[in-house]
Amino acid sequence: MRNYNTNSAGSSQAETFTVDKAVNQLGFGKFQLFLTLLCGLAWTVDAMETMILSILGPALLCEWRLSSVQEALITTVVFTGMLAGSSVWGVISDKYGRKYGLVLSSVFTFYFGILTAASPTFVWILILRCLTGVGIAGCPQAVTIYSEFVPTNYRAPGILLLDVFWAMGTIMATLIALVVMPSLGWPYLVLFCSLPLLVFIILCRWLPESARYYVVTGEKESAMKTIEQIAAWNNKPVPLGELVVESIDTTRGEFKDMLGKEYAQTTLLLWLLWFASAFVYYGIVLATTEIISELSSTDSSCITAAQDSDEDCWETCEQLQTADYVDILWTTIAELPGIVIAIVTVQVLGRKKALACQFALFGIFAFIVSFCMPRTLTTIMLFTARAFATAAFQSVYVYTCEVYPTTIRALGVGAGSGAARIGAIITPFVGQVLLKKTVTAAMSTYLAVGILAALAAMLLPLETKGRELKST
Repeated sequence: MRNYNTNSAGSSQAETFTVDKAVNQLGFGKFQLFLTLLCGLAWTVDAMETMILSILGPALLCEWRLSSVQEALITTVVFTGMLAGSSVWGVISDKYGRKYGLVLSSVFTFYFGILTAASPTFVWILILRCLTGVGIAGCPQAVTIYSEFVPTNYRAPGILLLDVFWAMGTIMATLIALVVMPSLGWPYLVLFCSLPLLVFIILCRWLPESARYYVVTGEKESAMKTIEQIAAWNNKPVPLGELVVESIDTTRGEFKDMLGKEYAQTTLLLWLLWFASAFVYYGIVLATTEIISELSSTDSSCITAAQDSDEDCWETCEQLQTADYVDILWTTIAELPGIVIAIVTVQVLGRKKALACQFALFGIFAFIVSFCMPRTLTTIMLFTARAFATAAFQSVYVYTCEVYPTTIRALGVGAGSGAARIGAIITPFVGQVLLKKTVTAAMSTYLAVGILAALAAMLLPLETKGRELKST
Protein backbone atom coordinates (compact mmCIF):
# COMPACT_ATOMS: atom_id res chain seq x y z
CA MET A 1 0.00 0.00 0.00
CA ARG A 2 1.18 3.49 -0.81
CA ASN A 3 2.85 5.37 2.06
CA TYR A 4 1.13 8.76 2.08
CA ASN A 5 3.44 10.30 4.64
CA THR A 6 6.84 11.06 3.12
CA ASN A 7 8.36 12.52 6.28
CA SER A 8 11.66 10.93 7.23
CA ALA A 9 14.14 11.35 10.06
CA GLY A 10 16.49 13.21 7.78
CA SER A 11 13.90 15.63 6.44
CA SER A 12 12.60 18.52 8.49
CA GLN A 13 10.20 19.60 5.83
CA ALA A 14 8.23 17.05 3.78
CA GLU A 15 7.21 17.93 0.27
CA THR A 16 3.44 18.41 0.10
CA PHE A 17 0.81 18.92 -2.54
CA THR A 18 -2.88 19.81 -2.65
CA VAL A 19 -5.67 18.27 -4.70
CA ASP A 20 -5.67 21.37 -6.87
CA LYS A 21 -1.96 20.96 -7.61
CA ALA A 22 -2.43 17.25 -8.33
CA VAL A 23 -5.33 17.86 -10.72
CA ASN A 24 -3.35 20.55 -12.56
CA GLN A 25 -0.24 18.35 -12.77
CA LEU A 26 -2.18 15.34 -14.10
CA GLY A 27 -3.67 17.55 -16.79
CA PHE A 28 -6.62 17.02 -19.10
CA GLY A 29 -6.36 13.44 -20.34
CA LYS A 30 -8.31 10.24 -20.89
CA PHE A 31 -9.94 10.44 -17.49
CA GLN A 32 -11.31 13.92 -18.13
CA LEU A 33 -12.53 12.81 -21.57
CA PHE A 34 -14.40 9.89 -19.98
CA LEU A 35 -15.80 12.23 -17.34
CA THR A 36 -16.87 14.66 -20.06
CA LEU A 37 -18.80 11.93 -21.87
CA LEU A 38 -20.36 10.63 -18.65
CA CYS A 39 -21.41 13.97 -17.19
CA GLY A 40 -22.37 15.09 -20.68
CA LEU A 41 -24.78 12.16 -20.94
CA ALA A 42 -26.50 13.30 -17.74
CA TRP A 43 -26.67 16.81 -19.16
CA THR A 44 -28.17 15.44 -22.41
CA VAL A 45 -31.01 13.72 -20.59
CA ASP A 46 -31.66 16.80 -18.46
CA ALA A 47 -31.97 18.85 -21.65
CA MET A 48 -34.30 16.30 -23.23
CA GLU A 49 -36.55 16.23 -20.16
CA THR A 50 -36.87 20.02 -20.16
CA MET A 51 -37.09 20.51 -23.94
CA ILE A 52 -40.11 18.21 -24.26
CA LEU A 53 -42.06 20.63 -22.06
CA SER A 54 -42.42 23.03 -24.99
CA ILE A 55 -43.82 20.17 -27.10
CA LEU A 56 -45.81 18.28 -24.47
CA GLY A 57 -47.89 21.33 -23.48
CA PRO A 58 -49.26 22.14 -26.96
CA ALA A 59 -49.90 18.44 -27.63
CA LEU A 60 -51.95 17.97 -24.45
CA LEU A 61 -53.67 21.31 -25.04
CA CYS A 62 -55.33 19.72 -28.06
CA GLU A 63 -55.69 16.12 -26.92
CA TRP A 64 -57.11 16.90 -23.49
CA ARG A 65 -58.72 20.26 -24.41
CA LEU A 66 -56.77 22.23 -21.79
CA SER A 67 -56.84 25.95 -21.15
CA SER A 68 -53.74 28.09 -21.69
CA VAL A 69 -53.25 28.28 -17.90
CA GLN A 70 -53.40 24.49 -17.61
CA GLU A 71 -50.89 24.25 -20.45
CA ALA A 72 -48.54 26.55 -18.53
CA LEU A 73 -48.99 24.48 -15.36
CA ILE A 74 -47.49 21.42 -17.07
CA THR A 75 -44.22 23.33 -17.28
CA THR A 76 -44.59 25.11 -13.95
CA VAL A 77 -44.98 21.91 -11.88
CA VAL A 78 -41.75 20.48 -13.29
CA PHE A 79 -39.78 23.49 -12.14
CA THR A 80 -41.64 23.52 -8.84
CA GLY A 81 -40.28 20.02 -8.31
CA MET A 82 -36.83 21.24 -9.30
CA LEU A 83 -37.12 24.07 -6.78
CA ALA A 84 -38.02 21.60 -4.04
CA GLY A 85 -35.18 19.27 -4.93
CA SER A 86 -32.31 21.57 -5.90
CA SER A 87 -31.01 22.49 -2.45
CA VAL A 88 -31.78 19.00 -1.12
CA TRP A 89 -29.51 17.39 -3.69
CA GLY A 90 -26.91 20.06 -2.97
CA VAL A 91 -26.89 19.23 0.74
CA ILE A 92 -26.82 15.48 0.04
CA SER A 93 -23.87 15.93 -2.33
CA ASP A 94 -21.95 18.04 0.20
CA LYS A 95 -22.68 15.65 3.07
CA TYR A 96 -22.48 12.22 1.44
CA GLY A 97 -20.54 12.78 -1.78
CA ARG A 98 -20.97 14.15 -5.29
CA LYS A 99 -21.34 10.71 -6.88
CA TYR A 100 -23.96 9.55 -4.38
CA GLY A 101 -26.14 12.63 -4.93
CA LEU A 102 -25.82 12.50 -8.71
CA VAL A 103 -26.66 8.79 -9.04
CA LEU A 104 -29.54 8.92 -6.57
CA SER A 105 -31.14 11.90 -8.33
CA SER A 106 -30.72 10.15 -11.70
CA VAL A 107 -32.55 7.04 -10.48
CA PHE A 108 -35.32 9.28 -9.15
CA THR A 109 -35.63 11.09 -12.49
CA PHE A 110 -35.65 7.90 -14.55
CA TYR A 111 -38.33 6.21 -12.44
CA PHE A 112 -40.84 9.02 -12.49
CA GLY A 113 -39.98 9.95 -16.09
CA ILE A 114 -41.01 6.46 -17.21
CA LEU A 115 -44.20 6.61 -15.13
CA THR A 116 -45.15 9.93 -16.77
CA ALA A 117 -45.63 8.13 -20.09
CA ALA A 118 -48.53 6.19 -18.51
CA SER A 119 -50.33 9.24 -17.07
CA PRO A 120 -54.08 8.76 -17.55
CA THR A 121 -55.28 12.23 -16.56
CA PHE A 122 -54.18 15.86 -16.32
CA VAL A 123 -53.83 15.63 -12.53
CA TRP A 124 -51.62 12.56 -12.76
CA ILE A 125 -49.32 14.14 -15.30
CA LEU A 126 -48.93 17.16 -13.01
CA ILE A 127 -48.00 14.91 -10.06
CA LEU A 128 -45.56 12.73 -12.00
CA ARG A 129 -43.94 15.63 -13.86
CA CYS A 130 -43.45 17.40 -10.53
CA LEU A 131 -41.70 14.35 -9.07
CA THR A 132 -39.59 14.05 -12.21
CA GLY A 133 -38.60 17.68 -11.65
CA VAL A 134 -37.41 16.82 -8.14
CA GLY A 135 -35.00 14.32 -9.66
CA ILE A 136 -33.86 16.59 -12.47
CA ALA A 137 -32.80 19.14 -9.84
CA GLY A 138 -29.86 16.90 -8.96
CA CYS A 139 -28.37 16.99 -12.47
CA PRO A 140 -26.40 20.25 -11.90
CA GLN A 141 -24.24 18.25 -9.49
CA ALA A 142 -22.68 16.75 -12.63
CA VAL A 143 -21.20 20.21 -13.20
CA THR A 144 -19.94 20.29 -9.60
CA ILE A 145 -18.11 16.97 -9.77
CA TYR A 146 -16.81 17.80 -13.25
CA SER A 147 -15.39 21.15 -12.12
CA GLU A 148 -13.52 19.41 -9.29
CA PHE A 149 -11.72 17.02 -11.65
CA VAL A 150 -10.67 19.52 -14.34
CA PRO A 151 -7.37 21.51 -14.30
CA THR A 152 -7.67 25.25 -13.70
CA ASN A 153 -6.82 26.29 -17.26
CA TYR A 154 -9.39 23.88 -18.70
CA ARG A 155 -12.13 24.46 -16.15
CA ALA A 156 -14.25 27.08 -17.89
CA PRO A 157 -13.90 25.58 -21.41
CA GLY A 158 -14.45 22.12 -19.91
CA ILE A 159 -17.65 23.07 -18.11
CA LEU A 160 -18.89 24.85 -21.21
CA LEU A 161 -18.01 21.76 -23.26
CA LEU A 162 -20.69 19.96 -21.26
CA ASP A 163 -23.16 22.38 -22.78
CA VAL A 164 -22.56 20.78 -26.17
CA PHE A 165 -24.31 17.76 -24.66
CA TRP A 166 -27.14 20.00 -23.45
CA ALA A 167 -27.50 21.31 -27.00
CA MET A 168 -27.45 17.74 -28.31
CA GLY A 169 -30.20 16.85 -25.85
CA THR A 170 -32.49 19.66 -26.98
CA ILE A 171 -31.87 18.78 -30.63
CA MET A 172 -32.45 15.07 -29.98
CA ALA A 173 -35.73 15.77 -28.16
CA THR A 174 -36.94 17.86 -31.10
CA LEU A 175 -35.92 15.19 -33.62
CA ILE A 176 -37.64 12.46 -31.59
CA ALA A 177 -40.76 14.61 -31.46
CA LEU A 178 -40.61 15.12 -35.21
CA VAL A 179 -40.58 11.36 -35.76
CA VAL A 180 -42.71 10.12 -32.87
CA MET A 181 -45.44 12.69 -32.32
CA PRO A 182 -47.35 12.32 -35.64
CA SER A 183 -47.63 8.52 -35.36
CA LEU A 184 -47.18 7.38 -31.74
CA GLY A 185 -48.02 10.44 -29.66
CA TRP A 186 -46.65 12.11 -26.55
CA PRO A 187 -46.32 9.00 -24.26
CA TYR A 188 -43.62 7.57 -26.51
CA LEU A 189 -41.89 10.94 -26.68
CA VAL A 190 -41.62 10.95 -22.88
CA LEU A 191 -40.50 7.31 -22.81
CA PHE A 192 -37.76 7.65 -25.42
CA CYS A 193 -36.41 10.82 -23.81
CA SER A 194 -36.00 8.98 -20.48
CA LEU A 195 -34.12 5.89 -21.70
CA PRO A 196 -30.62 7.47 -22.06
CA LEU A 197 -30.62 8.10 -18.31
CA LEU A 198 -30.57 4.34 -17.69
CA VAL A 199 -27.29 4.14 -19.61
CA PHE A 200 -25.85 6.93 -17.45
CA ILE A 201 -26.82 5.17 -14.22
CA ILE A 202 -25.07 1.99 -15.35
CA LEU A 203 -21.89 3.82 -16.43
CA CYS A 204 -21.64 5.60 -13.06
CA ARG A 205 -20.13 2.38 -11.74
CA TRP A 206 -16.80 3.67 -13.11
CA LEU A 207 -17.22 7.21 -11.78
CA PRO A 208 -14.93 7.93 -8.78
CA GLU A 209 -15.86 10.21 -5.92
CA SER A 210 -14.38 13.71 -5.99
CA ALA A 211 -10.91 13.91 -4.42
CA ARG A 212 -11.77 17.44 -3.25
CA TYR A 213 -14.77 16.05 -1.38
CA TYR A 214 -12.60 13.40 0.27
CA VAL A 215 -10.03 16.01 1.30
CA VAL A 216 -12.65 18.22 2.93
CA THR A 217 -14.12 15.23 4.79
CA GLY A 218 -10.65 14.18 5.97
CA GLU A 219 -10.62 10.88 4.03
CA LYS A 220 -6.98 11.12 2.99
CA GLU A 221 -6.49 7.59 1.69
CA SER A 222 -9.65 7.74 -0.40
CA ALA A 223 -8.54 11.04 -1.90
CA MET A 224 -5.17 9.52 -2.82
CA LYS A 225 -6.84 6.52 -4.42
CA THR A 226 -8.87 8.86 -6.62
CA ILE A 227 -5.73 10.82 -7.57
CA GLU A 228 -3.94 7.55 -8.39
CA GLN A 229 -6.89 6.47 -10.53
CA ILE A 230 -6.73 9.73 -12.49
CA ALA A 231 -2.97 9.33 -12.90
CA ALA A 232 -3.41 5.79 -14.25
CA TRP A 233 -6.05 6.91 -16.75
CA ASN A 234 -3.92 9.84 -17.93
CA ASN A 235 -0.67 7.82 -17.88
CA LYS A 236 0.98 10.41 -15.63
CA PRO A 237 3.05 9.97 -12.43
CA VAL A 238 1.38 10.56 -9.09
CA PRO A 239 2.63 13.81 -7.47
CA LEU A 240 5.45 13.24 -5.00
CA GLY A 241 5.08 14.11 -1.36
CA GLU A 242 2.28 14.18 1.16
CA LEU A 243 -1.29 15.15 0.33
CA VAL A 244 -2.40 18.15 2.37
CA VAL A 245 -5.72 17.43 4.08
CA GLU A 246 -8.08 19.95 5.65
CA SER A 247 -9.42 19.34 9.13
CA ILE A 248 -12.09 16.66 9.23
CA ASP A 249 -14.39 18.81 11.35
CA THR A 250 -14.80 21.48 8.69
CA THR A 251 -18.47 22.43 8.50
CA ARG A 252 -19.93 21.64 5.07
CA GLY A 253 -23.08 22.55 3.24
CA GLU A 254 -24.20 25.44 5.46
CA PHE A 255 -26.38 28.29 4.15
CA LYS A 256 -24.91 30.60 6.78
CA ASP A 257 -21.55 30.39 5.02
CA MET A 258 -23.09 31.47 1.71
CA LEU A 259 -24.80 34.41 3.39
CA GLY A 260 -21.89 35.38 5.64
CA LYS A 261 -19.84 38.53 5.24
CA GLU A 262 -17.46 37.05 2.64
CA TYR A 263 -20.08 35.75 0.21
CA ALA A 264 -23.34 37.57 1.00
CA GLN A 265 -23.22 40.07 -1.90
CA THR A 266 -22.02 37.42 -4.32
CA THR A 267 -24.74 34.97 -3.26
CA LEU A 268 -27.61 37.46 -3.57
CA LEU A 269 -26.46 38.69 -6.98
CA LEU A 270 -25.93 35.12 -8.16
CA TRP A 271 -29.44 34.16 -7.11
CA LEU A 272 -30.74 37.04 -9.22
CA LEU A 273 -28.60 35.89 -12.16
CA TRP A 274 -29.75 32.29 -11.81
CA PHE A 275 -33.37 33.49 -11.68
CA ALA A 276 -32.89 35.61 -14.80
CA SER A 277 -31.04 32.82 -16.64
CA ALA A 278 -33.90 30.36 -16.30
CA PHE A 279 -36.56 33.02 -16.84
CA VAL A 280 -35.15 34.15 -20.19
CA TYR A 281 -33.91 30.76 -21.42
CA TYR A 282 -37.04 28.71 -20.78
CA GLY A 283 -39.15 31.72 -21.68
CA ILE A 284 -37.69 31.93 -25.19
CA VAL A 285 -38.01 28.14 -25.59
CA LEU A 286 -41.71 28.19 -24.70
CA ALA A 287 -42.41 31.40 -26.61
CA THR A 288 -40.81 29.97 -29.76
CA THR A 289 -43.28 27.08 -29.90
CA GLU A 290 -46.24 29.38 -29.28
CA ILE A 291 -45.17 31.95 -31.88
CA ILE A 292 -44.36 29.40 -34.57
CA SER A 293 -47.61 27.54 -33.94
CA GLU A 294 -49.62 30.76 -34.24
CA LEU A 295 -47.86 31.87 -37.41
CA SER A 296 -48.61 28.53 -39.06
CA SER A 297 -52.29 28.64 -38.08
CA THR A 298 -53.09 32.04 -39.61
CA ASP A 299 -52.61 33.83 -42.91
CA SER A 300 -51.04 36.85 -41.21
CA SER A 301 -47.53 37.92 -42.23
CA CYS A 302 -46.30 38.49 -38.66
CA ILE A 303 -47.17 37.64 -35.08
CA THR A 304 -48.55 41.04 -34.10
CA ALA A 305 -50.78 41.12 -37.18
CA ALA A 306 -52.04 37.66 -36.30
CA GLN A 307 -53.06 38.81 -32.84
CA ASP A 308 -54.74 41.94 -34.18
CA SER A 309 -56.69 40.01 -36.80
CA ASP A 310 -58.11 37.35 -34.49
CA GLU A 311 -58.37 37.89 -30.76
CA ASP A 312 -59.48 34.30 -30.13
CA CYS A 313 -56.96 32.55 -32.35
CA TRP A 314 -54.65 31.78 -29.43
CA GLU A 315 -57.34 29.73 -27.72
CA THR A 316 -57.98 27.42 -30.69
CA CYS A 317 -56.41 24.00 -30.82
CA GLU A 318 -53.67 23.79 -33.44
CA GLN A 319 -51.47 20.70 -33.48
CA LEU A 320 -47.86 21.33 -34.47
CA GLN A 321 -47.15 20.46 -38.08
CA THR A 322 -43.96 19.15 -39.69
CA ALA A 323 -42.96 22.65 -40.83
CA ASP A 324 -43.40 23.86 -37.25
CA TYR A 325 -41.05 21.19 -35.91
CA VAL A 326 -38.50 22.14 -38.56
CA ASP A 327 -38.56 25.79 -37.44
CA ILE A 328 -38.36 24.72 -33.79
CA LEU A 329 -35.37 22.58 -34.72
CA TRP A 330 -33.66 25.57 -36.33
CA THR A 331 -34.08 27.67 -33.21
CA THR A 332 -32.91 24.74 -31.08
CA ILE A 333 -29.68 24.53 -33.07
CA ALA A 334 -28.98 28.04 -31.69
CA GLU A 335 -27.74 26.23 -28.57
CA LEU A 336 -24.51 25.38 -30.42
CA PRO A 337 -23.43 28.94 -31.36
CA GLY A 338 -24.62 29.95 -27.90
CA ILE A 339 -22.02 27.64 -26.37
CA VAL A 340 -19.33 29.07 -28.65
CA ILE A 341 -20.34 32.57 -27.57
CA ALA A 342 -20.05 31.55 -23.92
CA ILE A 343 -16.63 29.91 -24.34
CA VAL A 344 -15.17 32.85 -26.25
CA THR A 345 -16.63 35.67 -24.16
CA VAL A 346 -15.81 34.26 -20.70
CA GLN A 347 -12.19 33.74 -21.78
CA VAL A 348 -11.77 37.06 -23.63
CA LEU A 349 -13.96 39.43 -21.61
CA GLY A 350 -13.87 37.68 -18.26
CA ARG A 351 -16.88 36.18 -16.45
CA LYS A 352 -18.59 39.41 -15.35
CA LYS A 353 -18.46 41.35 -18.62
CA ALA A 354 -19.39 38.24 -20.59
CA LEU A 355 -22.52 37.74 -18.49
CA ALA A 356 -23.50 41.41 -18.86
CA CYS A 357 -23.16 41.35 -22.66
CA GLN A 358 -25.00 38.05 -23.02
CA PHE A 359 -28.03 39.13 -20.97
CA ALA A 360 -28.26 42.55 -22.61
CA LEU A 361 -28.08 41.19 -26.16
CA PHE A 362 -30.67 38.54 -25.36
CA GLY A 363 -33.10 41.23 -24.21
CA ILE A 364 -32.60 43.29 -27.37
CA PHE A 365 -33.16 40.41 -29.80
CA ALA A 366 -36.11 39.06 -27.81
CA PHE A 367 -37.79 42.45 -27.97
CA ILE A 368 -37.24 42.64 -31.75
CA VAL A 369 -39.33 39.46 -32.07
CA SER A 370 -42.38 41.56 -31.21
CA PHE A 371 -41.89 43.69 -34.34
CA CYS A 372 -44.00 42.95 -37.40
CA MET A 373 -41.75 41.03 -39.81
CA PRO A 374 -41.86 37.96 -42.09
CA ARG A 375 -41.79 34.51 -40.49
CA THR A 376 -38.21 33.89 -41.64
CA LEU A 377 -36.92 37.02 -39.89
CA THR A 378 -38.93 36.16 -36.78
CA THR A 379 -37.26 32.73 -36.71
CA ILE A 380 -33.83 34.36 -37.07
CA MET A 381 -34.52 36.71 -34.16
CA LEU A 382 -35.72 33.78 -32.03
CA PHE A 383 -32.57 31.88 -33.01
CA THR A 384 -30.30 34.76 -31.99
CA ALA A 385 -32.10 35.44 -28.72
CA ARG A 386 -31.89 31.78 -27.76
CA ALA A 387 -28.16 31.71 -28.56
CA PHE A 388 -27.47 34.55 -26.10
CA ALA A 389 -29.85 33.07 -23.50
CA THR A 390 -27.94 29.79 -23.75
CA ALA A 391 -24.60 31.58 -23.37
CA ALA A 392 -25.78 33.47 -20.28
CA PHE A 393 -27.15 30.36 -18.58
CA GLN A 394 -23.93 28.41 -19.08
CA SER A 395 -21.72 31.31 -17.99
CA VAL A 396 -23.62 31.52 -14.69
CA TYR A 397 -22.75 27.87 -14.07
CA VAL A 398 -19.07 28.58 -14.69
CA TYR A 399 -18.97 31.57 -12.34
CA THR A 400 -20.83 29.77 -9.54
CA CYS A 401 -18.51 26.75 -9.62
CA GLU A 402 -15.47 29.04 -9.52
CA VAL A 403 -16.47 31.57 -6.88
CA TYR A 404 -17.44 29.21 -4.02
CA PRO A 405 -15.02 26.97 -2.03
CA THR A 406 -15.34 23.19 -2.00
CA THR A 407 -17.14 23.23 1.36
CA ILE A 408 -20.18 24.99 -0.11
CA ARG A 409 -19.71 24.62 -3.87
CA ALA A 410 -22.35 21.94 -4.38
CA LEU A 411 -24.74 23.81 -2.11
CA GLY A 412 -24.02 26.99 -4.05
CA VAL A 413 -24.91 25.30 -7.32
CA GLY A 414 -27.96 23.70 -5.74
CA ALA A 415 -29.24 26.94 -4.19
CA GLY A 416 -28.57 28.81 -7.42
CA SER A 417 -30.53 26.17 -9.30
CA GLY A 418 -33.34 26.73 -6.83
CA ALA A 419 -33.41 30.43 -7.67
CA ALA A 420 -33.41 29.48 -11.34
CA ARG A 421 -36.43 27.27 -10.81
CA ILE A 422 -38.39 30.22 -9.44
CA GLY A 423 -37.72 32.00 -12.72
CA ALA A 424 -38.70 28.88 -14.65
CA ILE A 425 -41.92 28.53 -12.62
CA ILE A 426 -42.97 32.08 -13.50
CA THR A 427 -41.88 32.27 -17.14
CA PRO A 428 -44.62 30.00 -18.61
CA PHE A 429 -47.17 32.62 -17.60
CA VAL A 430 -45.22 35.16 -19.67
CA GLY A 431 -44.02 33.00 -22.56
CA GLN A 432 -47.34 31.17 -22.97
CA VAL A 433 -50.26 32.85 -21.19
CA LEU A 434 -49.31 36.56 -21.57
CA LEU A 435 -47.89 35.94 -25.04
CA LYS A 436 -51.29 34.69 -26.20
CA LYS A 437 -52.71 38.08 -25.24
CA THR A 438 -49.95 40.44 -26.37
CA VAL A 439 -46.53 39.50 -27.70
CA THR A 440 -45.24 43.05 -27.14
CA ALA A 441 -45.85 42.94 -23.39
CA ALA A 442 -44.29 39.49 -23.11
CA MET A 443 -41.14 40.40 -25.01
CA SER A 444 -40.83 43.72 -23.17
CA THR A 445 -40.77 41.70 -19.95
CA TYR A 446 -37.89 39.61 -21.23
CA LEU A 447 -36.03 42.76 -22.30
CA ALA A 448 -36.41 44.26 -18.81
CA VAL A 449 -35.16 41.10 -17.09
CA GLY A 450 -32.20 40.89 -19.47
CA ILE A 451 -31.09 44.46 -18.75
CA LEU A 452 -31.53 43.98 -14.98
CA ALA A 453 -29.41 40.82 -15.06
CA ALA A 454 -26.69 42.61 -17.06
CA LEU A 455 -26.44 45.26 -14.35
CA ALA A 456 -26.33 42.59 -11.62
CA ALA A 457 -23.45 40.83 -13.39
CA MET A 458 -21.34 43.98 -13.38
CA LEU A 459 -21.94 44.36 -9.62
CA LEU A 460 -20.44 40.96 -8.77
CA PRO A 461 -17.49 41.63 -6.39
CA LEU A 462 -15.09 39.00 -7.79
CA GLU A 463 -13.74 38.21 -11.26
CA THR A 464 -12.95 34.47 -11.25
CA LYS A 465 -11.08 34.20 -14.57
CA GLY A 466 -7.81 32.30 -13.90
CA ARG A 467 -8.59 31.97 -10.19
CA GLU A 468 -7.81 28.61 -8.51
CA LEU A 469 -10.62 26.81 -6.72
CA LYS A 470 -10.63 27.28 -2.95
CA SER A 471 -11.16 24.35 -0.59
CA THR A 472 -12.49 26.29 2.42
